[in-house]
Amino acid sequence: MQPSRIALLFLLLHIKLSAQEQQRDSVNINSDLNEVVVTGQFEPQSLKKSVQNVRVITRRDIDQLAANNLGDVLNQYVNITVRPSGTDGRSTVSMFGLDGLYFKILIDNVPIANEAGLGNNIDLSQINLNDVERIEIIEGSMGVTHGANAVSGILNIITKKSSKNKWEISATLQEETVGNEYATFDEGRHIQALQVSHTLTDNWFVSLNANRNDFQGYLGDRKGMDYAVNDDMRGYNWLPKEQLMTNALLSYRRNEFRFFYRFEMMDENIDYYNSEVETLFNAELGSYRASQDKRYFTDRFYHHLNATGKLFSGLAYNVSVSHQKQQRDVESFLYRVWQDQEVNNTTETDQSMEVLYSTGTLSNFFESETVKLQLGYELVNNNGFSVVQEADNVYVGIRERLENYDVFASSEVNVNRNFSLRPGFRYSFQSRFDNQYAASLGFRQLFKNDYQLRGAIGKSFRTPTFEELYTKMIFSGHYFTGNENLIPETSTSYEVSVKKNSYFDSGLMLSNNVIVSFMDIKDRISTAFTGYTPDNVPMYESINVSKYNMWNVSTTNQLQYNNLTFSLGTTLAGISQKLDNGDFQSDDKYLYTLNLNSSISYRVPKWKTTFSAYYKYNGKTQDYTASENEYVLTSVAATNWLDASIIKSFYNNRCDVTLGARNLLDITNVTRTGINQTGSHAASNNVMLAYGRSYYIKLMYNLNF
Repeated sequence: MQPSRIALLFLLLHIKLSAQEQQRDSVNINSDLNEVVVTGQFEPQSLKKSVQNVRVITRRDIDQLAANNLGDVLNQYVNITVRPSGTDGRSTVSMFGLDGLYFKILIDNVPIANEAGLGNNIDLSQINLNDVERIEIIEGSMGVTHGANAVSGILNIITKKSSKNKWEISATLQEETVGNEYATFDEGRHIQALQVSHTLTDNWFVSLNANRNDFQGYLGDRKGMDYAVNDDMRGYNWLPKEQLMTNALLSYRRNEFRFFYRFEMMDENIDYYNSEVETLFNAELGSYRASQDKRYFTDRFYHHLNATGKLFSGLAYNVSVSHQKQQRDVESFLYRVWQDQEVNNTTETDQSMEVLYSTGTLSNFFESETVKLQLGYELVNNNGFSVVQEADNVYVGIRERLENYDVFASSEVNVNRNFSLRPGFRYSFQSRFDNQYAASLGFRQLFKNDYQLRGAIGKSFRTPTFEELYTKMIFSGHYFTGNENLIPETSTSYEVSVKKNSYFDSGLMLSNNVIVSFMDIKDRISTAFTGYTPDNVPMYESINVSKYNMWNVSTTNQLQYNNLTFSLGTTLAGISQKLDNGDFQSDDKYLYTLNLNSSISYRVPKWKTTFSAYYKYNGKTQDYTASENEYVLTSVAATNWLDASIIKSFYNNRCDVTLGARNLLDITNVTRTGINQTGSHAASNNVMLAYGRSYYIKLMYNLNF
């Protein structure tokens, strides 16, 4: 059955059941009242009262997916596409066809730093979920509350800061195949984790977490590191990677005062094995086989201090201060294959970013609930470093500092019990660019029978990245550079949504939400042809030249009945972008993509067992790719992704065993085809999406007292 027909049947089911619904507005407790959200709010409040559309990924969802990192979770989100790369080990996010530069990821409302920026283009595999309580996502422009680069949306990871028990100790062991490859130490994915939390007193709480994720890589059709034939078969399709992550949290609460300090440290090691094998000679070894290999070492530390409370005047404050640094070092060496020996090892820093960050708000200016006002600030100091390749293969380190100092104001006007308006404005003082601003206006209208209408218009901006400003790759026949004269991109977005919650005497609950949105981005940054060098080499440079338009219609539907939970979501997106490289332009016609996701979970209390399945359909995507003399329309085939798991509890819930499978439909590579303007076949290659069907077992022992 086609995905669109499934969605239609579900909506028709909702209409039929709604006709049978009894009027119980004054009796039922709205489920939204039990779901408290904090992202983009003046204070924690229910989903129903929020002017924004906030989507929540619960701890239960994380556990049922046996998710170890953020990529494992977002792979099932309908409007998000996870883009993994076996060649560099990274997994990044794309929303509405826009990459991770437009989507901001935060932990406890503070953006996460990586070696290339702050909050954007984050490697999802580097975000561990051990101490996560829930994840909140808001789509669309969030520039007023979250500043630069929150164009397509934000994701806020809420960590655990309290416990119901005096002690909570959890030890986890997870073994997972990588496709059809598994061995105890040499193949597969091996995860160990330990969590300890302690409620010291009624006011103090402390927690410690440690996690090791050992991914031994995926060979596929490659022959590994010890293969000595120069036929391009040496190495791995997906690079081996080992991650060690630790974090600690100390929190205090007394009356209305809250305080926490969170520390995190990550160490990551990625092994790169060159596919080219050389035949060399020296007097000691004679003729031998060798390859130029590398290791990438990424280190991150993260400090976050937060305090919330009220002043003597009754004003509520929320202040965060953060110091973060992420650095990637590259170790290069010659690997003698037959001798299993490394020589000529050299290590140097490739990229780094150190960030001093602070944000804070003041609210509760008025005793009245009719008008709420929030004033805030954001201070960002980015100290970035990158090695660039100048002419004649000369490598030079560039260090630059990017700063911005923002002030913003947001208000919520409750015209009456059912209608609220939320205007907001931010002004950003930029050290490198012209000063920028963001503005928004949202509303929420509640109707009888729990119908909810929301709408928003927002203007935001994206500042050029360190790479877009300063990168250089100049070598034989190639000339690519950044551009220090780039200006920020600007965007305008619109959104309208209708939500309906339904409750029935049988215990059945339905929630249906339809969202229509549109986004327009101007001065989009692209790589463009700018002329020739004296040696007649074409020069390419980052410039503000392209434009981007997107409209999107999506639905989310949830059904809950006793121990059964079912959800279905669909989205149809149309994207129009005009690419201009200074030599030729692309067509700006709209290209459409249909995505669908669904999940079902059933708990059998008698067995203490939960059965879950998660399905996602990624429709065919089209894009323009530059060839020698034109932009070629390329297509990536549709894919179907299915995960399933069984969770069983033993010994009074002290031991949980999870058995599951990822990618049950065995997706690996997907064909990309290129079609020229006349429609004839031009090119075909493969896009590496996954490493095939994988199975896992997860053992967790919980000791609470």
